[in-house]
Order: sequence, then structure tokens, then C-alpha cells
Amino acid sequence: MPTADLYTFRPVTADELPMLERWLNAPHVRRWWGEPAKEVAGIAEDFDDPAMASFIVLHAGTPFAYLQSYRIAADDFSFGDRPDRTVGIDQFIGLADMVGIGHGPAMIDAFAAKVFDEGVERIVLDPHPDNAHAIRAYEKAGFHAFDQRMTEDGPALMMARDRC
Repeated sequence: MPTADLYTFRPVTADELPMLERWLNAPHVRRWWGEPAKEVAGIAEDFDDPAMASFIVLHAGTPFAYLQSYRIAADDFSFGDRPDRTVGIDQFIGLADMVGIGHGPAMIDAFAAKVFDEGVERIVLDPHPDNAHAIRAYEKAGFHAFDQRMTEDGPALMMARDRC
């Protein structure tokens, strides 16, 4: 498995939105994410939202994935009872040849180490229950399932990882 120290997280810029749209159009991404142009517009809208952070993930200096992190508001209990310093994440690997070889768990583990060092206490995510590939990656990155719910985006497996 790739090592976590090979990953860096660079804030997304407007110049990278066309690359993100190409990635979102890839069949392995499109299956689990929404309409690419709409998703990219949402990423661009979040540039000015202090609760959101969007990153291009680089492996050994090469962009290959997207990860977004968002603070869970104090009055948002969609992820159940949780510590105050909880963030949610969503991500995808944009390059098909980087899927299935360990980069997902390794990049998520690297991001977890980064935000835990910054004081975050819990990370949550909510993959579709049918997305077995992603769920396995999250489990390898130290996440555990704690509930299954229906959300505005459809069914979701609620998963969390706590700072040790």
C-alpha cells in the first residue's frame, strides 16, 4: 500500500475546475457523484464558505484525486451525537488507473493525520451502502460504520473515525 507521506493536499483553484469536471465525468466517479457540471459549480460556490475546504490531492506531486472537508455545525445532528470538533469528508480518485491499488485508504489516512494534528476529534463520511469498494477503503483507513440512514441524497452508511 502507498505510504501516507506521499500525499499532499492543495486548495482547489478556479483553474482546476475543468480538470475536476473531467474527473467527475469518468465512469468510476460519475456512478457515485452527481451531474458533473452541477458538482463543479457547487465546488466553486464553496470557495468563499469558511466551513468548507476543497483540495486537489497529489501523489508524489501529481494531481489524482479530490477531497472536500466541511465542519459539522453545532446544531447538525445528522451524524448523531459527536464531539464539537467533527468534520465530514467526501472524496474521489479522478484517475482510473489510480483506483484499486491502495491510494484511497492511504490518502484518507494522510488527511486524517493532518486534521487530527489540527485539533479535529472525529471525521465522518456517508457512502452509499452499495459502494462496497469505497466502504472497504474507508475501513482500511480506520473508519467504522455506526448507522445506516436515508438522506436527501439517498441511502447512506454512516461511518466515523476518532482521533486516537
